[in-house]
Order: sequence, then structure tokens, then C-alpha cells
Amino acid sequence: MPLSVKEIEGEALQLSPHERAELAEHLIHSLDAEEDPNAEKLWIEEAERRYREYKEGRVKAKSAEAVFKEAHSKLG
Repeated sequence: MPLSVKEIEGEALQLSPHERAELAEHLIHSLDAEEDPNAEKLWIEEAERRYREYKEGRVKAKSAEAVFKEAHSKLG
């Protein structure tokens, strides 16, 4: 019978910090393997569309400082 997520978590928390980091890296990498093969192409198309809209004046840009300040204020 396979272990439950809670059981696996309990076991993982008994590992050293280095081992937990290594495990986390492996788990995250395993998610990347399932990535849509068209994802990069779609993100490039989206970036190009957004840049084109910016250059045409259809959207206004914000400074990074303003974006981070707004995000920080929403976080609390």
C-alpha cells in the first residue's frame, strides 16, 4: 500500500536541510518534465503581443518601482 502524502511529508521532514532541499529540487524538476511542449512558443507569442501593444501605445507602462510598491501594498 503506497504511503499517504502526510506520511511522506513526515518522513521528508526527518531529513537534513540539505537532503530536503535536494528532494525538493528533484520534485520540482519532475514537474518541469510534464510541461506543455508548446508552452515556450506560446509565452514568446504572448510577450511579442504585449510588446507590440506597448509600442503601438495601446497599453501604458509602469516603472518596476511602481509595480513592486503596488505589490508590496497588496501583501499587507
